Order: sequence, then structure tokens, then C-alpha cells
Amino acid sequence: MVQHTLAYADVKTAADRIGGHIRPVTVTRADPGSEPYELHLALELMQHTGSFKARGAQNFLLAHREEGTLPDAGVTIASGGNAGLACAWAARRQGVRATVFLPATAPRVKVDKLRGHDADVRLVGTEYAEALAACEAFAADTGALASHAYDHPLIAAGAGTLLDEIHQWIPDLDTVVVAVGGGGLFTGVATAARHHGIRTVAVEPENCRALDAAVRAGHPVDVTVDSVAADSLGARRASALAVSAARQEGVHSVLVADADIVRARRALWDDRRLAVEHAAATALAALTTPTGDRPLTTPTGDRPVRTGYRPAPGEKVCVVLCGANTDPADLTQPPTAAGSPR
Repeated sequence: MVQHTLAYADVKTAADRIGGHIRPVTVTRADPGSEPYELHLALELMQHTGSFKARGAQNFLLAHREEGTLPDAGVTIASGGNAGLACAWAARRQGVRATVFLPATAPRVKVDKLRGHDADVRLVGTEYAEALAACEAFAADTGALASHAYDHPLIAAGAGTLLDEIHQWIPDLDTVVVAVGGGGLFTGVATAARHHGIRTVAVEPENCRALDAAVRAGHPVDVTVDSVAADSLGARRASALAVSAARQEGVHSVLVADADIVRARRALWDDRRLAVEHAAATALAALTTPTGDRPLTTPTGDRPVRTGYRPAPGEKVCVVLCGANTDPADLTQPPTAAGSPR
């Protein structure tokens, strides 16, 4: 049976399973500035393989190891880079092969790192969807275990363990802000946040808005992918798990422009010497983007969308900096857009 909702019990089970296999997150308070709210940063960019994806990959493979369902053919996954890295790393730790399908547009830094984890790397097409089709065909032909970049309850539950760790750092946290691609991180974090009475702000680039479009339509729909953050957030459609999580109380969905993402990323480098992916900067950009409703062309016509998030005075906010698989040299170069999720 397909699982369409994630429960907090799934996150707790994942936490027990992957404890000792991943790096607990470090949370730091940002220097007090002119803003009336309290800002914290969750430095998940320091996780194994450079992103939160290690959590879900470990949960996925350890669960199958427990069930005795890891095949001799190993595991396979389609990815824009980060999920493939995490899968290859976890597979190596479990002593199984990993075959990773990426679009040819994937950042070179991620491809090189994948090969460093002894993965069989296969570059297919120019978008994640093409890599996914090739991955599915490979799994059918070889019997390899098919993992997913975001659309699997074990992957989402593993990602959700991050929120419990943040809550240990900040027991009275009001709001967590997280970037959204296909929705694995968002689903897990929002599920755990709801359990603790914490608000979740889901942030997407204006031109990679799979979750926003799905919530408006009432079900997952295909969207165009065209953003500076598309190498990590460029899913054509959000998962049903993410759509279900987004409909729960305490979730706010907002969009940000590419220009604001670029500015947030460069500010993290200039002010804190944190070299993050555009996906990580997308979450922070929600706090610097002007808030309000404005028209945006959608598949059903021009409709107002919500941009930015402005915390209330005294609100305690934690922004998840979810990944650092990036080339620091491009921090001072003009951005380019390419399409594929993690």
C-alpha cells in the first residue's frame, strides 16, 4: 500500500535507527542585528556528504538491511547530486553497490564527489525526470533496489530527524524555515515540527514551485523548472507526502525570487564565511524577500502568491542551511539556471 502521510512515529523510528550513523546538527544563533526576532541557523551543511540527504539514505538502507531486502544488485537512485551522494555513501557503509543516474547538467563538484564514493555514475539527459526514467529501467532490468531522492516515507522520516535535534538545541523554538524541492526534507521536518507545536515555513524559488502548485491544485502536478537553485530544488512535481504535510495546521508556503536567493547566499559567505548551495540560501532568502501577495502566472492563469516571511517581534526562528555541495568560486560569478532535484 502506498503511504500518503508521514507520522511522527516514523521520524522517531528513523532517529533510533540512524543514531550513531550521522552527524548531529549544530545550531548557532545569528548575531543580534536590527531585526526584532531571534534568528538561529541549523548547520546541516556539515552533515556527511555535505547535505541532510545522508539522514534519509541511512534510514532507507538500514531499514532494508533489517528486513533482509538488500539485493545483490545493490541500490540505484536518480538525483541532481545530493541524494546520489548520500545514497552512494550509505551504500558503501553497508557494503553494497550504488548506481547513480544524474542529468548531464549536474554540477561537476557533485559528479566528482560521487565517483569518490565508488558509485557507478551514469549521466542521462538534461533534467532529473530523464535520469529518473533511466534509473527505473535499470532497476527493472537488474533487480537493484530503487531508492528515491525525496518521494519515499523512509527518506522523509530520516530527514525529519533533523527537527528533533534542532528542538533539543532550542526547546522554545517558534518557527523552522526550510527550502522545498520535491518535499522530502519538508515532509519530515513539518511532521516533527507539528508534534512539537512549531510552525514550518516552506520556501520555494518562484520558478521551481512544485509544492505551491500542488497545494493549489489539490494534488501533485508538473511544473516548469527554471531557477538558480534548480540543481537541488528542481523537482517537476512534489510528492503526495509533501502535499499532505503542507495541508496541516501550522505550515506556511512562500516563494522567493532568484535574485534574493543569490543575495542571501553571498551574504552567508561575506558575513559568516559559509559557502552554501543556492538551495540552502533559498530558506534564508524568505526572511529578506519583501512579504506580500503578488500575481504570478500559474498553469491555471494569473493568481496571487505569497512571497517572503516576516517573523513577529520576539519570534524564535531557525533557518535550515541544508547543503554545501557547491563550487565556492561561483560566489562572485553571475548565476545560471539548470534543472534537477537533489
